[in-house]
Amino acid sequence: MSGPLSSAYKPRFERGGCGIGFVADQHGRSSHALLRLGLETLINMQHRGALDADARTGDGAGVLTPLPRRLFAREAERLTGHSVNPDELAVGVFFFPADSLQAGIGLAESALRQRRLKVVAWRPVPHDPDVIGERARATMPRMLHAIIQPQSAMDARQFEQDLYLARKQFEREARAASLDAYVPSCSSRTIVYKGLLLAPQLPTFYADLSDPDYEVSLVVFHQRYSTNTFPTWARAQPFRVLCHNGEINTLQGNMAWMRAREPQLRGDALTSAELAPVIDTDGSDSAMLDNVAELLVRGGREISHAMTLLVPPAWEKLADLPGPVRDFYAYHACVSEPWDGPAALVFTDGSTVGAALDRNGLRPCRYLVTEDGLVAAASEAGAVRVEDERILIEDRLGPGQMIAVDTARGLFFDDGQIKSQLAARQPYGLWVRQNLRTLNRQTYASAAQSAIGHQPSAIQLQAAFGYTHEELTVVLRPMVEQQAEPIGSMGDDTSSAVLSDKPRPLFGYFRQRFAEVTNPPIDPLREDLVMSLRVRLGARGNFISEMPQQARLLELESPFLTEVELAALKADPELGAVVLSTLFPAGEGVAGL
Repeated sequence: MSGPLSSAYKPRFERGGCGIGFVADQHGRSSHALLRLGLETLINMQHRGALDADARTGDGAGVLTPLPRRLFAREAERLTGHSVNPDELAVGVFFFPADSLQAGIGLAESALRQRRLKVVAWRPVPHDPDVIGERARATMPRMLHAIIQPQSAMDARQFEQDLYLARKQFEREARAASLDAYVPSCSSRTIVYKGLLLAPQLPTFYADLSDPDYEVSLVVFHQRYSTNTFPTWARAQPFRVLCHNGEINTLQGNMAWMRAREPQLRGDALTSAELAPVIDTDGSDSAMLDNVAELLVRGGREISHAMTLLVPPAWEKLADLPGPVRDFYAYHACVSEPWDGPAALVFTDGSTVGAALDRNGLRPCRYLVTEDGLVAAASEAGAVRVEDERILIEDRLGPGQMIAVDTARGLFFDDGQIKSQLAARQPYGLWVRQNLRTLNRQTYASAAQSAIGHQPSAIQLQAAFGYTHEELTVVLRPMVEQQAEPIGSMGDDTSSAVLSDKPRPLFGYFRQRFAEVTNPPIDPLREDLVMSLRVRLGARGNFISEMPQQARLLELESPFLTEVELAALKADPELGAVVLSTLFPAGEGVAGL
């Protein structure tokens, strides 16, 4: 670049973001060539990853694919000396600390044995440590494949569920034993190869990825650029069912709600004791979303259903949304709160693969479909090298949209088709109309007025709610007189409430916490399209199940209540509200509190 505009470009202003995507054969044809295409596409996005100071240690890269059965049947026969049915195999990928290898193997075998599963062979993962950086080698775990079979006949769904429960038990016991072990995958359907790598290192580090017997019909890939967690081998992506580019800005609330739901978790042969803790709090925000998505899939939901439930679009303000689809979202808003991004997500259960954006749509995802059945999606255009004359569809995902490929049935679905099919699963509209309630303000208006009694003065209310003279003159007066936002500094030069010797209102002791890389919505007035203040109150049911009673909640338009609304809320017979006094004898100080 030359001329007067040359100074406008500064490399230091460039910003990276995780590179994610998938390639799939729509018709389910497995090949090694498709794996090579997925790895090539990942390498094309290596610039979206981070690089350590040694110039050879990456932030993390990996692939998630269906289990290459021919390869592992061959390896099982080599290790055991007898043939193994490829359709009855599962593989667990284990990262063990070098000084606790035998202890880890013992815990893993015990957990699998209790679920009627046996390890037919332990296979050291073939790898070349010389291709990675010194920092990556210093923290590299001992990597083993557990080749697993059921001890007795069981169907594919039960096999997968038992593998999931065995892994959860291993994780609980390893944590109790202070064993720093991690399981990237343990499945009869999928397998993960990942690590503290750069994209070009992945196929040379893992020898399996160059084996001609590694034949698959889809590949999910991820090149990491960490924004809010420290790079480790375990935090590299993909995870067990998804990979993610972005941040989860609602993470603390999502984690708290999931912990609250754990005692109610029930499913076919699933109990809360076996499933808890659902979320591994040592993981990144992406890993925690993966934990919950995997729970829903193992509990019986389709992968696209689970992702739509957890990461819904801004459905409430979409005027042209079909009625059944609106009912679908209204019901599922009673089941789970959104995991809000910015987020671009790629997901798979080993048969269906897809991509989705959260409601804000602030992460890119472009996709194409070719005439011979290749479907590909990636963080940017051009990452997948395909001749133009082969392309039938070339587009990008918008906010809240999703695409999916069912390789078992040979079908490609766009966003409208996916959401229409999900909406037709159950009579969601009937469930919502019969169960979701609103606040009856009129019945309690007179009672509230009598309860209010003496109205405090404006000065008293301002003092009670922490309004200062500065806020009245600098913030509120321009808003009233000029109908405009006041202009001023965004800084806060007041002391922290907990350290201040001045009286401060209760809310002064709390601060919002989120991973601010991309600005989240500011407020529900300016961001009306993507924000809602609706609140649903009531006892939550079993997160795994899908029943009409899940919608038996009380819906409020806003969490801000008038005296009339508060009186109606306290008198609601189904909620059974109890008033707790927050008074304490001030003279007793901290002990009294």
